[in-house]
Formats: sequence, C-alpha cells, structure tokens
Amino acid sequence: GSCFPKDVQALAKSGIEGGYEFKILKSVMKVNERQKTVMLKPILDHFNQSLTHTKIAIWGLAFKPDTDDIREAPALYMIEHLLEAGATITAYDPEAMENVKKQKNYPITYTTDAYEALRDADAVLICTEWGLFRNPDFEKISSLLKSKVIFDGRNLYELEKMEQLGYTYYSIGRNTVHAK
Repeated sequence: GSCFPKDVQALAKSGIEGGYEFKILKSVMKVNERQKTVMLKPILDHFNQSLTHTKIAIWGLAFKPDTDDIREAPALYMIEHLLEAGATITAYDPEAMENVKKQKNYPITYTTDAYEALRDADAVLICTEWGLFRNPDFEKISSLLKSKVIFDGRNLYELEKMEQLGYTYYSIGRNTVHAK
C-alpha cells in the first residue's frame, strides 16, 4: 500500500536531515519498488520477450483484498509494463475497477466477472489475493484460457495441485511448475 513506502521515505529523509544516511532504508525502498513488478520477468521469459498478440487477464487491481484502494497497487505497475511490452489486458477486481477507470486512462478491458476476464487470454496474472481467487473453478479456468498458464503474484495455490491439474504455474520464491 501507500503507507509503508511513504513512511520509509520519511525516515530516510529524517536521517539525511540529521546528517546520517540510512543505507538499509535505501535498500528497503529499492526492494519494495522491485516487488511491484516481480512477475514481469517470468511473463516476458514465458512469452519469449514479446507480448505483441498476447492477452493477459489480471485478477485484482487493489493493493490488498477487501478495499478499493489502488495507491501503490502492484497491478497498476504491471499494467503499465505489460502495455508497454505490447500486451492486451482484461482485468477484474470486485472493488477497485471504478477507481482505476477514474484515475488511469488505461486502454484495457474491464469485466464484471472474474471468469469473463479469462476468456481467450494467454495467461492470468494474480495481483491481489481476494478470497474469491483462492478456490476458483480450475476446470472453468482451463476452458476459458488459451493455455493453462498462471502467474501468481500472491502464491495462492499449492505447487502440487497446479502440477496435478496440468498448469504452468509461476509464483514468487518457489519452483515453477511446468505443464506436462
């Protein structure tokens, strides 16, 4: 969200004003910034560095579940990078879509249903851990996606289950599951 980066920056600024450079806070700020787009590299690698003619469905736009707050939301950073790389995007969030529409002028498609966002997408990217994304209908997901590829920025699913279901599954800090 927006508080952590703001607070860390304020601490770092106070240190500088007091004649002390908080190197660890600079590192924290860099890591926090990188985390917003940590799934970009696996997406680009999976699609051989080209997202032209690639449709990505995004589940979750808010910075955390149960809010419509989009300040510092990783999804917004991902949308900008994905669009820049040539992707087409469909998105769904139960609360935050109106805020994104009002505050950003993204050329993306918003859907009123999580599953509709998946229709004919090459992959789904999970950016917010809403409860409804935790136990989805994987058969329905399979029937809507062009290929069974999930980029999970919230580590919602068990690796073993993804392997059993035949998904290519990318998550953070864990092994990648490759569809067989």
